Amino acid sequence: MADAPQNIRVLSGEGCLEVTWSPERVVKLPFHFLRCQCPCASCVDELTGVRTLQPETVPEDIKPTGVGFSGNYALKIGWSDGHHTGLFTWDYLDKLSQEQEDR
Repeated sequence: MADAPQNIRVLSGEGCLEVTWSPERVVKLPFHFLRCQCPCASCVDELTGVRTLQPETVPEDIKPTGVGFSGNYALKIGWSDGHHTGLFTWDYLDKLSQEQEDR
């Protein structure tokens, strides 16, 4: 289970969410990438786990309209396309961070 990040910043000018896991591990997650990875039931079929959100339907200039914590375990992001139901748990954010680092 991933620990909570040490810091999270919205870098609007760079179009990304910066997640500091440790002083040695700072990851920038592009807004479009994050929105396309939303784990909610509107974006992923609850029964099959198949992603139903098509990345080409997400505007390239998508950005957060609000970012907040959900308890001590997740980040809730509201998006400029009106979507606001996904919870990005620390484990899931860590997984997405690893994917970005591998790119």
